[in-house]
Amino acid sequence: MTGERSEGDINLGPRRAAWAERQVGPRSRELVERDARAFLRQSLSTPCLSAVRKAEGIWIEDADGRRFMDFHGNSAHHIGYAHPRLRDALKRQLDDLTFAPRRFACEEAAELAERLASLSPTGPGSKVLFAPGGSEGIEIALKLARVATGRFKTVSFWDAFHGAGFGAVSVGGESVFRSHGIGPLLPGTEHVAPFACSRCPYGFPSRSGAPDLDACRMACARMVRYALEKEGDVAAVVAEPVRAVPYVPPPGFWAAVRQACDEAGALLIFDEIPTGLGKTGALFSHEPFGATPDILVLGKALGGAMLPLAAVIARDGLDVAADRALGHYTHEKNPLLARAGLTTLDIIRDEGLVERAADLGAYARARLEEMAARVGGVAEVRGAGLLIGVELVRPDGAPDADRAEAVLYAALERGLSFKTTMGSVLTLSPPLTIAREDLDRALDILEECLAAS
Repeated sequence: MTGERSEGDINLGPRRAAWAERQVGPRSRELVERDARAFLRQSLSTPCLSAVRKAEGIWIEDADGRRFMDFHGNSAHHIGYAHPRLRDALKRQLDDLTFAPRRFACEEAAELAERLASLSPTGPGSKVLFAPGGSEGIEIALKLARVATGRFKTVSFWDAFHGAGFGAVSVGGESVFRSHGIGPLLPGTEHVAPFACSRCPYGFPSRSGAPDLDACRMACARMVRYALEKEGDVAAVVAEPVRAVPYVPPPGFWAAVRQACDEAGALLIFDEIPTGLGKTGALFSHEPFGATPDILVLGKALGGAMLPLAAVIARDGLDVAADRALGHYTHEKNPLLARAGLTTLDIIRDEGLVERAADLGAYARARLEEMAARVGGVAEVRGAGLLIGVELVRPDGAPDADRAEAVLYAALERGLSFKTTMGSVLTLSPPLTIAREDLDRALDILEECLAAS
């Protein structure tokens, strides 16, 4: 099935059906069935897993009272669900100003734009546009790159997810979003294989997950340069600085790509929609890797797991489309959405969540490494901060998607929710607010499930 190697686990199949038969109670089942009758079916979502009636902190509760620690959260729940400070801020905002038409400025939106521009590594003079979601943010970035460079081509990576709009799926690289009747897509969207050191598509796999740079000579970065040079007129390279699979880039990768972009006259667009705002142990996930983008796209967590909000941050010199409409969305300067973004940033800062993600992530990866030695069948534990992947393999080293699916449903039965990525990777992405004891309990559950599979 096309969903077997996608950014999330598939929502059909015998294991899903068997789990639902055992674990979905009557109230949840009734709502899942109602939902399935009302919504168009699509891979990765409808029909749904179960039904939720409450979400608070790290927990979601279904309609029959079953509770799950949510290590998935669509990458939106960095500050946890229903953070009381955000709820209070939104209630106050509802009593103050609820909407601003695009033709009128409002203080909340201006303040959020200023805050993001000042925080962003894109530097002084950066400017911002808001969008309803990350997919639309990517498409704003693509339009801006076209206007700024006078070119239309892009280079991006296979297996990446950048959103569900036509522009976003064109630069994305997953078949479930772009193939089997969905095309044709945008012209000029060239793709190369991504960095993936443990499963290097360029023929230099590393068992340890650390690249052998003497052998591979950074083939993944050299291929980006090769594509830029061969095309000769690329507007932008579009990429996740830390892949959501997850994969962390090899040392020097982004510095090499940044140099190649500069020499080719191409912009560098970083998609930090799922990984930015502290998830990887840095406020912006590209910061530790030696390259600054021309355009940065944020989303998901920016709305505090309450409201949909994305932002495009462009460096100085890219305010070049005054006579065009790059976004022009109805809620482009919505004060309620802006208040959500401002308060979320305040919470991340005031609660030290970036540092917390770095510390807890290092602790979790160390525990998982020890666990992998005991349970076997784990090719690699990788990630950054509280974005962690555990890749399962068969004895011959091939990806073990069947075991990954078994572990997923066994964990759900024990109250732990996460997703599988690319079929065989258990992807753990808890809120940055998680308590150490809850993290330990989740890791205990995972070990139980791995040992039993």
